[in-house]
Amino acid sequence: MAIPVPFSASPSAVAGSLGQQERDDLARAVMLLESPSLTIQLANLVGTPIEWGMARLPKAARNKVQGLVQIALTKAVSAALLGFKDEPSRQSSPRLHALATAASGAVGGFFGTASLAVELPVTTTLMMRAIADIARSEGFSLADPAVQATCVEVFALGGKTADDDAADSGYYASRGALSEVLKHTARELTGLAAKRAGQQVAQAGSSLQTGIWLARMIDAVAARFGVVVTEKLAAQIVPVVGAASGAAINTLFTRYYQSVAKGHFIVRRLELQYGEALVQQEYEAILVRRRLAR
Repeated sequence: MAIPVPFSASPSAVAGSLGQQERDDLARAVMLLESPSLTIQLANLVGTPIEWGMARLPKAARNKVQGLVQIALTKAVSAALLGFKDEPSRQSSPRLHALATAASGAVGGFFGTASLAVELPVTTTLMMRAIADIARSEGFSLADPAVQATCVEVFALGGKTADDDAADSGYYASRGALSEVLKHTARELTGLAAKRAGQQVAQAGSSLQTGIWLARMIDAVAARFGVVVTEKLAAQIVPVVGAASGAAINTLFTRYYQSVAKGHFIVRRLELQYGEALVQQEYEAILVRRRLAR
């Protein structure tokens, strides 16, 4: 089942209430998307608060993270889908991608912050492949530029910026920070496709517009992903961390974003079937029940 542009379901897409299978799927998505933050999981892994590493992270390393993140995301978009067959609903292979990023993390752990410029693009590309693999398993077509952009969006769902409200930082709040960029660029692509008459011109125009669109997405996503990358870098300079622990950190890093991707694409699939408003309402109801059950 190839799924169309995933950014905004029309009111006509609303089809009553969710069935039991869909409710179960959504409950799983809530569990994946509302799990402890990556900051907490990294601290638990290295046995030290991330603030310890942040205070000792060289200023030069912190300053160059944002630029490297943008480069890494840009390279990942073009490189990650090479060799991927467009087979919606094909089963994903999360363990394979986690092993690959563990290997790159071992290199980063051994050489420390000096390896960031080499290790980050490799790790980000491997993670992008893992995310795309999950999108495909949920029935989305990787040939659709909008789906590719949604894969990029996943990187923004794992981190916060300094402007975020700490009391309002859940899944839908994180998505809201990108919603205007997504909706605007989605409308542009739709309008462009409608206006192009010749197939070759349409392909050339769409390719150019897609590049502009993804560049905007990367700008919006990089700030949030950069925060997470900086925290990951801080975890890697904890004294006990070496090559083996660098691999463990990258495995945790990848598995975290795989979980976010799985939850995100479950939600997007259900929103296309039932409408965003209904799915968000059901999502929040499940979240409330989870909190009351604690």
